[in-house]
Amino acid sequence: METALTRLVGVRHPVVQTGMGWVAGPRLVSATANAGALGILASATMTLDQLRDAVREVKSRTDEPFGVNLRADAGEAGDRVRIIIDEGVRVASFALAPSRELIAELKEAGVVVVPSVGARRHAEKVAAWGADAVVVQGGEGGGHTGEVATTVLLPQVVDAVDIPVVAAGGFHDGRGLVAALAYGAAGIAMGTRFLLTSDSTVPDAVKAKYLAATVKDVTVTTAVDGLPHRMLRSELVDSLEKSGRTKALVRAVRQAAGFRKISGLTWPQMVRDGLAMKHGKDLSWSQVLLAANTPMLLKSSMVDGRTNLGVMASGQVAGVIEDLPSCAELIDRVMAEADETLGALPSPDAFAPPPLPSPAERPRSSPRP
Repeated sequence: METALTRLVGVRHPVVQTGMGWVAGPRLVSATANAGALGILASATMTLDQLRDAVREVKSRTDEPFGVNLRADAGEAGDRVRIIIDEGVRVASFALAPSRELIAELKEAGVVVVPSVGARRHAEKVAAWGADAVVVQGGEGGGHTGEVATTVLLPQVVDAVDIPVVAAGGFHDGRGLVAALAYGAAGIAMGTRFLLTSDSTVPDAVKAKYLAATVKDVTVTTAVDGLPHRMLRSELVDSLEKSGRTKALVRAVRQAAGFRKISGLTWPQMVRDGLAMKHGKDLSWSQVLLAANTPMLLKSSMVDGRTNLGVMASGQVAGVIEDLPSCAELIDRVMAEADETLGALPSPDAFAPPPLPSPAERPRSSPRP
């Protein structure tokens, strides 16, 4: 299926696997790429050396295009951009709007720039700065999310910008792909659906939690870092929502110390990154620290399998996903469902009014007596 997205990034299918921290590693990204979709490597949880090694591992597993996701507000964003350029990565994806300067540097090197946004005005801004495409996530999406549903946000953005728009939030099958295309999108991006594949390195016990979840088990909370965050309800979420500020601060410091050891960041760097995520919000110090080390909370679940101590970011679609296909099986299924859905749509002729009869076919009126 050819769309503006497939032509832009050089993939066979208009499907994107999002850059999920601790989940979108080389194995998942390369499996997605080999299946003909766009895999995005998550870099926020990696050191610079780990990022370079991960990019090279993906390249050793596939010759297909792939991307790297960056945090635009991270202190080392410029260094990560240079790794992407040096290693010949096709796509740079951003969790937050990148600066005009970063976009220009990437585009000059021939890298396709695709920021993720959650509002029309943000899409308009990055498009004006030169972004090549944009991923638009509605409120159904996992992780940090907004309040506007995809079905309302997506057509707003499609009408507002003249670059390819990729729809995210609430997608998991071929019917959703057709619906997104009908709204004017050039493809769909999925996170939770790719997390729940056999190519995902997330522990089986954690995947089982997702598969067992109903739609009502996926909640939005601000207790983790002061920002709306969609995730599976867990013991940690319940504890944070009930904790006072002192207890929450102690927990945040303990988690931050663990993330500092893994990431190599200094305390001032962590606080600076946490403050960068405030976006004008009135955050407590515990929330500032948690904002800086949310990756550690994700690691507890996504790597260590400690669901009682970690965050399980999740889109609402977790409540309707029931299996763990490989990436190849998933993409084949999505595209087959899309073809079937398109084929089942009635032709425009089915809605046309019946033709008027010709003059010869019209009944003659009886002559008056």
